[in-house]
Parts: sequence; structure tokens; C-alpha cells
Amino acid sequence: MTKPKTPSIEKTIFSGKRKTAVAKLKIKQGNGKIFFNYLSHTELGLFHKLALSEPLRIYQQVLGEEPKFDFHIKTRGGGRESQIQAARLGIARALLEITGSDVLKKAYVKYDRNMVVQDFRRKEVCKPGDSKARAKRQKSFR
Repeated sequence: MTKPKTPSIEKTIFSGKRKTAVAKLKIKQGNGKIFFNYLSHTELGLFHKLALSEPLRIYQQVLGEEPKFDFHIKTRGGGRESQIQAARLGIARALLEITGSDVLKKAYVKYDRNMVVQDFRRKEVCKPGDSKARAKRQKSFR
């Protein structure tokens, strides 16, 4: 198991995307606190709080130490769920970039692939002459 390298981080910026939501993370030295759109993540709903803390919990289990960084996240675009998922992706990518650990990457992929790789699915485009992507014009046989 490779030991993580802990560089002195003044202010590093990472990002994560989900659908049309974009999350930008600023990382500072600290004690593992997460701030989501200027709110502490403890003030969010239960499932949103758990989703944001998942990458940190896996980090703790795999590497056996608390992360020594504070995450300040700003999101825009998309809905609330997509913003949370984009932030989750950004946190996991940031921890992978900082530590450079292959063991941590394998643990993230084993738990949920969307923690490391962003979702490439997009809305299907409308076809010419039709009102929606898959809906076809009705025709009458009488």
C-alpha cells in the first residue's frame, strides 16, 4: 500500500460535473470540513450530507487517516441532486489528485464508478419533423 503524499496546499481548485451542474472546489489546509455553497454540509439534508461525506469516509477506511483539508464548494447549473453529485465527484477527484494513491482509486471505483468518472449521458436531441426526441407524429388510418 502506497503512503499518500501530503503536500502543503495553499489553495487548489478542482471541479466535477454531472448533467449540467458544475461544482468548483477550493481546498485549504484544515480538518476535513465541507462547505457547500457557503453552508456547512451538516446543515444539508441527511442524504445530501451522506453523499458529500462518502469520499472522505472511503479515504479514511483505505488510508487510515483523516483528510487534513477543508473543501469549499460552489455549484451552478442543474438541479440540487446534480449539484450534490458533481460536488461528490469533485471531492473524490481532488483526494485522488492530492494523494496519487492507486489503492484509493480502486476503492472508489469498487464502491461507485461515478465517484471517479463523470457521467457522459446527455439529453437526446430532437429529430427533424418531430416534437420530441423519441415521440413520433400520430397518423390516422381512417
